[in-house]
Amino acid sequence: MPGMMLATVEALKEIGGSATIHELDEKVAELEQVTEEEQSFMMVGKNSSQPRLNYYLAWARTYLRRGDAVENSSRGVWALTETGASITSIEHCQNIFDLVVEEEKEKARQRRLAKTQEQVPVKSDDAAVNPSQVDDADEILEPDLNWDDHLLAVLRKMDPSAFERLAQRLLREAGFTKVEVRGKSGDGGIDGVGVLRVNLVSFQVYFQCKRYTGGVSAHEIRDFRGAMQGRADKGLFITTGHYTAQANEEATRDGATAIDLIDGNRLCELLKVNGLGVSTEMVERVKIDANWFESI
Repeated sequence: MPGMMLATVEALKEIGGSATIHELDEKVAELEQVTEEEQSFMMVGKNSSQPRLNYYLAWARTYLRRGDAVENSSRGVWALTETGASITSIEHCQNIFDLVVEEEKEKARQRRLAKTQEQVPVKSDDAAVNPSQVDDADEILEPDLNWDDHLLAVLRKMDPSAFERLAQRLLREAGFTKVEVRGKSGDGGIDGVGVLRVNLVSFQVYFQCKRYTGGVSAHEIRDFRGAMQGRADKGLFITTGHYTAQANEEATRDGATAIDLIDGNRLCELLKVNGLGVSTEMVERVKIDANWFESI
């Protein structure tokens, strides 16, 4: 983990001190020369919807944040602090790692003591230690799957033609017109086409949608671009998986037709925003003011 923490700090320095998670993960993969195959490795178990690299980089950011080396805004931008900017070696990261582990061990001891005295389960509000890295691992529970993990599991079980129709519906909700699904025509890997009007200008957009678990490679982006070459103004690739750093670079390569990428997490957010199979509920919380009653 300290190695991943150092790679994160170095990536932030390279970018300019701040970055989104997407930019940061890409820069780490570039600096550490992580292959596309390695970026496609997925976690197993409860975190099976996450690429292994992104999963551990998320832990690295959490450790660094706990060590006041980085901070993150409500917009999802991560930035180096003065402490983080001074980190130059893996020893610095090891010190932060050890400090956080000790803090979590103490939290676990306090929770165990509270259970013994009150017989009331107490949850940690900010656990930053992977259960496999703590002596009393049974006291630190991994969280349940997030809503987007459940949604991705549902999407990956869909019939390919049904998933194409879902993409068609999503594009229509997003403002596309004349959206056609062509997945069954054997049209060079192109699943469909639509027209997007921006003010007075219209763009023909070809799209491809794949129910992936791992990563989409640069090779697949090039194949898609080759299929749509000379036929569309833009391309759109939709997947339930993720894109390797090389795939993201290929999608925006200079001199080539631009291809926009929607990964699994972004797809979940779009389905949620447009209310397609996803709904949110407001939970009412009732508070009793005992003092008010006593004042009567």
